[in-house]
Amino acid sequence: MIRRISGVVLHSDITHVIIDVHGIGYLVHTTPKLGVENGATLTLHTHLAVRENAHDLYGFATATELSFFELLLTLPKVGPKTALAILSQADTELIKTATLSQDPDHLSKLSGMSKKTAEKITLGLKDKFDDYAPDMQAPTGDHTSVSRDAIDALIALGYPQADARVAVKQIQSEYPHHVRATDVVTEALKKLGSV
Repeated sequence: MIRRISGVVLHSDITHVIIDVHGIGYLVHTTPKLGVENGATLTLHTHLAVRENAHDLYGFATATELSFFELLLTLPKVGPKTALAILSQADTELIKTATLSQDPDHLSKLSGMSKKTAEKITLGLKDKFDDYAPDMQAPTGDHTSVSRDAIDALIALGYPQADARVAVKQIQSEYPHHVRATDVVTEALKKLGSV
């Protein structure tokens, strides 16, 4: 099993990179979030998916992303391509928060994935977190409900869900501690150019 790869990026695309390791070019499937340039030195944590007619490498910038990728593979009908697509939409912290609080709406609204997929993830991964990281504690729910309420308010004001989601996510990263939904909406309106 190839678990880590380091080398020079020969080619970078939104879906993959080709890394030169001592003269051998490895094609590694990645998320669009990786964002590296040709010629950069890169180290990726990898998962080798072995199929009858292919050996595919999937690479991640952190060991945590790789762990989440492999957790997603334990869900029914989730293969490597689907797991990679999920991690392209949602970061690991968002998946963890939504799963531990059992809030698929939060995951769906902040990532843009379908509610059905969000429910599959939050229900399917809940018990698996005990083995993955027993010290993880479920969030209090305040942050989650504020996000949900703020996004709902912006949608009610006529903003597209995707724009509302991005604005709320930016604000909550700037103010990670307790804020009210009305404050988030006010700041989001400023970002969206309405105030």
